[in-house]
Amino acid sequence: MSSQIIPVDPFDYVVFGGSGDLAERKLLPALYHRQIEGQFSEPTRIIGASRSALSHEEYRKFADEALKKHLKKGEYDKAEAEKFCARLYYVPVDARSDGGWDQLKKLLDEGKDRVRAFYLAVAPGIFGDISKKIADHKLITNRTRIVVEKPIGRDLSSALLLNETIGKVFKEEQIFRIDHYLGKETVQNLMALRFANALYEPLWNANYIDHVQITVAEAVGLEGRAGYYDTAGALRDMVQNHILQLLCLTAMEVPNTVDSEAVRDEKLKVLRSLKPIDASNVEQFTVRGQYRAGASTSGPVKGYLEELEGGVSNTETFVAIKAEINNWRWAGVPFYIRTGKRLSQRVSEIVITFKPIPHTIFEPAAGRISQNQLMIRLQPDEGVKQSLMIKDPGPGGMRLRNVSLDMSFAESFNARSPDAYERLLMDVVRSNQTLFMRRDEVEAAWRWVDPILKGWEETGQSVQGYTAGTWGPSQAIALIERDGRTWHDTL
Repeated sequence: MSSQIIPVDPFDYVVFGGSGDLAERKLLPALYHRQIEGQFSEPTRIIGASRSALSHEEYRKFADEALKKHLKKGEYDKAEAEKFCARLYYVPVDARSDGGWDQLKKLLDEGKDRVRAFYLAVAPGIFGDISKKIADHKLITNRTRIVVEKPIGRDLSSALLLNETIGKVFKEEQIFRIDHYLGKETVQNLMALRFANALYEPLWNANYIDHVQITVAEAVGLEGRAGYYDTAGALRDMVQNHILQLLCLTAMEVPNTVDSEAVRDEKLKVLRSLKPIDASNVEQFTVRGQYRAGASTSGPVKGYLEELEGGVSNTETFVAIKAEINNWRWAGVPFYIRTGKRLSQRVSEIVITFKPIPHTIFEPAAGRISQNQLMIRLQPDEGVKQSLMIKDPGPGGMRLRNVSLDMSFAESFNARSPDAYERLLMDVVRSNQTLFMRRDEVEAAWRWVDPILKGWEETGQSVQGYTAGTWGPSQAIALIERDGRTWHDTL
């Protein structure tokens, strides 16, 4: 049974950076899929905007090639692609001058009553410039939204400045700070598992949960992002946004409704309850790593410094943290988080490990009783697993075995799993902010991350080398094993 598709109001989506990598790989394919699913109402337009001097037809050709290149096998349909490209327009625009803005205004004025969304798929350094130009050229209507990609700053002070700059032009309810991880189907199912079932929520606390692990692992290296990544590192690039959002959804209290403000209020409480990590304890609770030459599934790979072409850098490509939440629900429950590049495999998952049973009635010969685990896989194969102890079938006495109740979304629903951007792009049109970060959330996350960055600097905590294709430095294993636990992949 397929879900019902509810069309959204007609809209104009203006993508600044419309000829860039994000638009090519993610935004255009995502919008194409929403057209195929029947979610567009007419008239709807997608307008690319960047400094490149392209005509409408040249942009449509660019988009068609992007669809052919990035859609999965069997998803490209010539007739649908022609229909999609027919709704595409392009305006050469300079963010720091008035070039092209009058032409953009003229185009947008043709649809004054439509929803109008500006997507800033550009460097954060020009977010403010574009916002001001949008205001100066009177492009804001009462149905306008603006979408900003991460990173929202590189520390608290720059995040405050960026939020203030955009906030001078747009109201908070018009600003959509996007984190594509929150649009993943399994992340949504985390809320459904907790709040739509009587099974888990009574156990979702320190009385029954031993610890939580959140892993976001990448097998790739820099992929042409050396300029950005070497000034950011894993903590800024992944932990401050993606991973802390996953932690919030895992740990938050039950909101009174699924209203966007109610959900984000509860996430904010989690961020404000995180135990501080600073120079006094940063070496105890964090590990920094940097990959060296090694191997991947495709063969030998260079180390990080080699990819920087002989550079010298103390930037971390891996980080592991033992985080704690100081509230009644989670007191004493560690949240082990880790992320890195050039790891053993590409995987993102949340693993909740429950406490062991207090007493066993079985003889030792029955076998070891493992702790129950709930495994929520975000990628590459979205799904949920629940591990349970059962009796091994057959005669010959009681023999216990640990098995998993495994629900793969692809197999269970026999349907294509929409890309996260598909959901989020349409939520912008619907003006649904539930899956987007509020200003105070972003700033609270930086208030926790900033002292870690400063702690590394003050203590001189250097990066630990790890071989590409492994699970990170040995110090990350020690971080969890000194507590008598182990990372999920080593079980």
